[in-house]
Amino acid sequence: MELIKEEVKQAKQTKDTCCPVFHPESWDGKTVEWNRKKFIKATIPIFFHMPLPAMISNRVTKMMKLAEDAKALSENPEDILLLFIDPNAFKSEIYLSVIDIVPGAINTELSGTFRARVFDGPFNAAPKFMKQMDTDLENQEKKAKNYYVHYAYCPKCAKETGHNYMVLFAELTED
Repeated sequence: MELIKEEVKQAKQTKDTCCPVFHPESWDGKTVEWNRKKFIKATIPIFFHMPLPAMISNRVTKMMKLAEDAKALSENPEDILLLFIDPNAFKSEIYLSVIDIVPGAINTELSGTFRARVFDGPFNAAPKFMKQMDTDLENQEKKAKNYYVHYAYCPKCAKETGHNYMVLFAELTED
């Protein structure tokens, strides 16, 4: 019975939402090696780590259009990552994964070993989740150099699904 309820919920989500169904088990607890993984990058101003939603929406829409026009997005929507990192309290960097060079965009690459962990909670709980992940990594004698956050759902889809999944990608320091 529980499986049927989940299938109905996923069918409703596919119909009523714009984001692909997120499967936490695809990322949770996984270690990934990125060797020059392609992304396009943009920045937005923030105020003490608080973004202006309209600014994020406009920037992401522009990035998606550039990537779509260049036919540089993965054919599988579940493979597309939108990562956020705040280098300081007043600037956020957004990285959109692509499969090719995107004209008119800031093309960049990320390399390294990343530990992924899925959390479900409000946007403002990200620092708490990072501390929790720091503790988990410390128990494994690992340490994070940076954290990139992928939000599985836009605010509308998070409300529809009742989940605000975020994948924390801890860029591990080299031992």
